[in-house]
Amino acid sequence: MLKELYIENLAVIEKASIEFTGSFNVFTGETGAGKSILINGINAILGQRVTKDIVRSGSDKAVISGLFTDMGSHVTDRLTELGIDCEEGQLFLTREIRSDGGSIARVNQRAVNVSVLREIGELLVNIHGQHDNQILMAPERHIDILDGFAESEQLVEDYRRSFRELQSIAKKINKLRAEAGRKQERIEELEEIIEEITLLGITDPDEEKEIAAELDISKNAVAISEAVYAANMILSGDDDTRGAAELVSECSDKLDAYTDIMGELTPLYERLNSAAIELEDIAGELSSVLDSLEVDPKRFDWLNQRSEDLRRICKKYGPELSDVMKTLESSQQELEELSGSEQNMQSLIEEKNKLLTEVSKKAKALSDHRKAAAERFVKQVTEELEFLNMPKVRLVVDRQEGKLTVNGMDNIEFLISANVGEEPKPIAKIASGGELSRIMLALKNVIAEKDSIETLIFDEIDTGVSGRAAQKIGLKLRQISRIRQVLCVTHLAQIAVMADNHLLIEKNIVDERTVTSVRPLDHEGRKQEIARIMGGDNITPLMLENADELLKSVK
Repeated sequence: MLKELYIENLAVIEKASIEFTGSFNVFTGETGAGKSILINGINAILGQRVTKDIVRSGSDKAVISGLFTDMGSHVTDRLTELGIDCEEGQLFLTREIRSDGGSIARVNQRAVNVSVLREIGELLVNIHGQHDNQILMAPERHIDILDGFAESEQLVEDYRRSFRELQSIAKKINKLRAEAGRKQERIEELEEIIEEITLLGITDPDEEKEIAAELDISKNAVAISEAVYAANMILSGDDDTRGAAELVSECSDKLDAYTDIMGELTPLYERLNSAAIELEDIAGELSSVLDSLEVDPKRFDWLNQRSEDLRRICKKYGPELSDVMKTLESSQQELEELSGSEQNMQSLIEEKNKLLTEVSKKAKALSDHRKAAAERFVKQVTEELEFLNMPKVRLVVDRQEGKLTVNGMDNIEFLISANVGEEPKPIAKIASGGELSRIMLALKNVIAEKDSIETLIFDEIDTGVSGRAAQKIGLKLRQISRIRQVLCVTHLAQIAVMADNHLLIEKNIVDERTVTSVRPLDHEGRKQEIARIMGGDNITPLMLENADELLKSVK
């Protein structure tokens, strides 16, 4: 439950710390005092959307914190999954909204995404505002209300899992059928691609570079041969001329005779001797290179043709030869898939038919479950409506079977008959604002025992009602508060007197600025506020007496 709410610099609230009881808490105050700001503050720590406009004028940021205690296992288990420590059984939700539009969310002092805050908030609090009545006006939402009452979550989840699998297979079949018209044409295209690339026998992605290098040598073979021959002649010499290798060797021999006499000549001799040997080796390798430079005309023509073939295939399926090889591989794979598509189609159709039978059975089981729950739902809601001063209203759950959807085979809509003898009609067509509020309260009360959310907030659920109906709403909220924490914003004395904890929201001028405060009322304070609600600012002794009587009657 929400144990305490702290607000700082939120609109006209400069600073407020509000403690709640675990039962029925009510907010009252004059119109415009800031009751809606409190709801906005709670929405903020629940991860709902906020804007920088709610930051108090002149402040850098607004801070809202909520302390929650006595949480159910569904909350603590989820916190554990999220890696959030909650060993002391306390949960702090904090939201900072900066004046520049930025926002920071924290759970137990740990910064989290707003989406995480929203997920946790949905497990803690259910806020019913005036806009929630629109749920009743939207028939497509009625099935969710009935499923919540029927506790159909497991059946719905199991059904949807099979239904989505059925949808996936149906999409594959439709895709195969759509492609069947051009399948043969595509097969022929793939066969041509495969044949064209396969004929070239490409196995090395670097072949094009190797061919280009060999061609470059072949095209320059004459010039290279002349250079190698000349270099070899300089090193080796001929019959008329001594080569460099021989001359260096002779230099080495000249020094050899005197190395014993003059030590400095020894390293010079050794270097000349090594140079002579190296030059002889180089001359031998140049001769081998010269022999290899004999160009084979057939090889040269083949290299040119191969280079052209590789360049053409790369231009078509490249740009690199590796891309061509990938194209071949993917084309072969696609051809194999297309060739076996007929078999795949038949297999998918068989699987679809099997799943369709399974989904239909699950839809029927879900429908039967809803049918049985609808009878109990109508009975309990009708009892609640009778208590809420709507004894002539008759609720009907109109259940029509249709095609299979993500929600099963049922189309659910709530119909009501407001007067005896009238046929039930859609709620949107005949329910007034006050009736919508009471119908929604009846639904909330029926469903409250089914869900695990500990805190319910009602923001002006008394809209459009007065008198005895308002008193019944107050009694019903008090009844709900015995199993759930209830927070309620109200303008009616009949509801306010039912509270266990009465909080007054006041607007005052402090230092020429508007400041809203929130304070709990004792018995005398409640008498004054109840009297104000009933009779306005001109409070008379009789009004105070009536207020006191009302408060005592509740006790």
